[in-house]
Amino acid sequence: MDTDTVTSCRFRRAEKKDVPVILQLIRELAAYEKLEHEVVTDEVTLEKSLFGEKPYAEVLLAETEGEIAGFCLFFHNFSTFLGKPGIYIEDIYVRPEYRGQGIGKEFFSEISAIAEQRKCGRVEWWVLDWNKPAITFYESMGAIAMDEWTVYRLPEEKYKRLKRVI
Repeated sequence: MDTDTVTSCRFRRAEKKDVPVILQLIRELAAYEKLEHEVVTDEVTLEKSLFGEKPYAEVLLAETEGEIAGFCLFFHNFSTFLGKPGIYIEDIYVRPEYRGQGIGKEFFSEISAIAEQRKCGRVEWWVLDWNKPAITFYESMGAIAMDEWTVYRLPEEKYKRLKRVI
C-alpha cells in the first residue's frame, strides 16, 4: 500500500470509556518493543491518571471504519531555555494491519496542531535505537535525533530511597 495514502481515519480524544482499549494498545506496543514484562498498570490506575481529578496525560485515538487503529499518549513538559511548554509523546502506536496508510503521519499532524494551538516550543519523544522503521519515518518528517543527550531514570523504588524525611 502507498505510504502517502491516508486511509479514512478519524482522530478523537480518548474518553473514560476507552480505558480498556488504551490498556490493550499499551500491551500491544509493549509486545512489539519486547517489553511486556514492564507493563504493570491496570484499568483503575490508567483511569485515575488519565481522567481523574488531575489528569497527567492525554490520549488521541485513531479510528478507521469503527475500529481503533492506534493511539498517541502525550503530556506537557517545559523548556527553561525556550520559556515555553512542549509536548512530550510518551507512546505512539499504530496497529500492524493499519501501518503504511498515513495514520502515523496524521498523528503527528494532530499533535503539531495541538502544539501550535497551545503555543508550545517543541514536540519530543524517544525511540528505541533498534527500531529502524520508526527512525526512518521520524527522520522523513524532519525530526532530529538528540544523540548528545543521555536519558537517566530513577524508578519508583530508587527515588523513594532518596526522598527527604520530614
